[in-house]
Amino acid sequence: MLRLAIIGMGKMGRTIEQLAPERDFQVVSRIDPHGGDAPTITRAALKDAEVAVEFSTPAAAVANITAALECGCPVVVGTTGWYEKRRDVEELAVRLGCGVLVAPNFSIGVAAFGEIVKAAARALKAAPGFDVHLTETHHVAKKDAPSGTAVSLEKLAAAEWGRDIPITSVRVGSVPGTHEFTFDGPFEQITIGHVARDRRVFADGALLAAKWLIGKRGAFTMQDVLKG
Repeated sequence: MLRLAIIGMGKMGRTIEQLAPERDFQVVSRIDPHGGDAPTITRAALKDAEVAVEFSTPAAAVANITAALECGCPVVVGTTGWYEKRRDVEELAVRLGCGVLVAPNFSIGVAAFGEIVKAAARALKAAPGFDVHLTETHHVAKKDAPSGTAVSLEKLAAAEWGRDIPITSVRVGSVPGTHEFTFDGPFEQITIGHVARDRRVFADGALLAAKWLIGKRGAFTMQDVLKG
């Protein structure tokens, strides 16, 4: 069993804890200022974890990641809304010879969806009269809008489309995550979407990424994981 620390015991942290034993992980530390085994990240609090997963809040993410890296613990980061500091965090990982993997979404389906959307944008960018829009829907507790996944998908598609793509954010109920591109022409419409049905899809992907990250140094994304 691989030794895992969970930083942030919200919904995602608890879901990861439940799924971890099925993915050959032993949760040795739960770090959260509002409960868990320790309120802050220290070497002692990490309890010799081989890797950590971080799902906290945008305000706490940078400090959490920095502390884990300084303790020599590679960390998988699922928190979004802090990416203006991402370059600093990734450079720190490189300097310290530790590993960090940042992703707005750990779904393997979303990674494939990004490639599909790129192909659609490339095929339709020169089609007369076509326009494109991205709509993302999440649960009411989602703190950032647009979502980190939507921002990432927009960048992928916009690189092929040749200009920015507008995003509409909807916050309603308990939706785990839905992203839908609409390519609209004068007499026809193409809609491409990804729907997450269960929060466990993100937990499963985060654990896959955590297993992959052990022993690696530098900054990585889910695209690196999918390459093997």
